[in-house]
Amino acid sequence: MTSHTVGTDRPQRNMSGENCYDVTQYPGGNAYEDIGAVINAIIADIKRRQSAVDSNGGGKPGAVIYIPPGDYHLVTQVVIDVSFLKIVGSGHGFTSSSIRFNTPADELANWHEVWPGGSRVIVDLPEGSAARGAEGAAFLIGRSGNPRISSVEFADFCIDGLHFVDDGRGDAENTYKNRKTGIHVASANDSFRITGMGLIYLEHGLVIHDADALALDNNFIAECGNCIELRGMGQASRIANNFVGAGYDGHSIYAENYGGILVSSNNVFPRGASSVYFSGVVRSSITGNRFHSFYPGMLVLADNCCENLVASNHFLRDREPWTPMQKYDNGLDDLHGLLRIEGSNNSLVANHISETIDSHYVNPPGAKPVIIHVVSGSGNYIANNHIVATTETAAEDDAPNSACFSTQVGALLSTSNLAELAVTTVLIRKEAVRNTVLDCGNDDQVVLDRKENAFRATPKFGE
Repeated sequence: MTSHTVGTDRPQRNMSGENCYDVTQYPGGNAYEDIGAVINAIIADIKRRQSAVDSNGGGKPGAVIYIPPGDYHLVTQVVIDVSFLKIVGSGHGFTSSSIRFNTPADELANWHEVWPGGSRVIVDLPEGSAARGAEGAAFLIGRSGNPRISSVEFADFCIDGLHFVDDGRGDAENTYKNRKTGIHVASANDSFRITGMGLIYLEHGLVIHDADALALDNNFIAECGNCIELRGMGQASRIANNFVGAGYDGHSIYAENYGGILVSSNNVFPRGASSVYFSGVVRSSITGNRFHSFYPGMLVLADNCCENLVASNHFLRDREPWTPMQKYDNGLDDLHGLLRIEGSNNSLVANHISETIDSHYVNPPGAKPVIIHVVSGSGNYIANNHIVATTETAAEDDAPNSACFSTQVGALLSTSNLAELAVTTVLIRKEAVRNTVLDCGNDDQVVLDRKENAFRATPKFGE
């Protein structure tokens, strides 16, 4: 078997040489019918040719695998166990499948296109093979031994799970369940990059274990059950400039037992059970993001998260305006806290937090929604957060056929006829002591033990 290079008909990729492959030109398989088998054959060829560990100061430079624009079915799981491999396409191809599946057939007949595009990999693993965990992944990466697998990159193509499945709760295409994963990294890794990707209709978009110096930049990961999951343990990683949106049962951005994560300049969409969920994460930063949520619990620092900085973010919580999705939620009530902290020495400063919800949708009825809830820990510093809580008389629900875009944007832009909503801006539980709260609510809005915590109220007008 010999390697095939990208042909001269695609000079825009500027790819040539024995270590550059085009999946449509590689012999021994049909990439349109099973791109997984073709990529596995290419990886086998790379390993055969690059067998020398140390030759003239080198030996295993790795390779680039190019996926031209088109639809490629993945029937065989891709298994990557080599470093320095880049799989790249020519477009992330994202378009909303959720809107498509909730549009009446007579309207759909007039659409310009109905499926994601670009360089699109369709996850078609045989039914029954997509078990929980790594078995259901389109791309499975990992190896044992030293050094850790390094510098595997994914760029500029779409991974599409195509359909969700019925879980007994209603419309199958709105369940966010299908046991499919886009990319699953199973072993310790160093300097991975995932950039410019589009991931859609997967129960798990990215699941990455034990990462060091991971970069997740400029991706569009939405309409997945869970979008970004950093599991195991890890350090010094970046999640930046992404568009992210999970389902009502899942996390948009999740990390556990990590240190030194940068989460910045992301736009996180509202339907996830959480926007960011940190479990046992320390000395990390969440800065300059725009978070939108339809439910409480949008930011959670759980399981003794310590010394994290949450600063200069915009948080917005309102109610789901689109009729097909209004029956779903994440199961949390408004006393849970919009932002919830379990841990010590975290800084929550200079954030803008908006909650706009009609009072008759508050749960439990008549309760004051809790904005910042410190459940446990000490030394937390909560200062100069601007909290805006408003209510308005709810408009009649849009008709089932109303356009999703106009409905959601119209709700987002609505700022008229607002009245103040009574909330608890900060609640410090008795178990949490020696915390500091400055200028985050007046005397009536902040609930804490003033003998055990430091407090300075925001002045009321006229005082």
